[in-house]
Amino acid sequence: MPTDLPYAADAEVSLSFDELQVLRLQYEREFGQGHITTQTKFNYAWGLVKSPLREHQVEGVRMLQEIYRSEPSRRRECLYYLALGHYKMGNYEEAKNFNALLLDREPTNMQAQSLGGLIDQGVKREGYIGMALVGGAAAIGTILVANLIRRATRK
Repeated sequence: MPTDLPYAADAEVSLSFDELQVLRLQYEREFGQGHITTQTKFNYAWGLVKSPLREHQVEGVRMLQEIYRSEPSRRRECLYYLALGHYKMGNYEEAKNFNALLLDREPTNMQAQSLGGLIDQGVKREGYIGMALVGGAAAIGTILVANLIRRATRK
């Protein structure tokens, strides 16, 4: 879904397998040494959130939430990527909440403003899909009821 919003590039661009592999290997190396730096954990979480694979996004969001809770000085940068991760997973309410927290702190943050526009588009699209599903279910229900009535009147 290309966008003309200049600051929402993170929502569209994934890391290559090799780039994500570099981040993963650094994370695993530090894990093996018994201490993972916050920066390494953040970098790996960032790469996972940018992945097109949902399981990577889920893991990246989980890691960012850990950083958010344990490192108050890193909360600002976690907020954007938490919002982005939830947006990419289709969790639009969570994405809106994290993005709103960031915009409360930084009302002129162009990245957050741009992501907010994408989140709103996602909510709208999800609403249209929901309406189409409800309309389709209603149509099927009407056809079934009509068939039942027709059968009942034939007997």
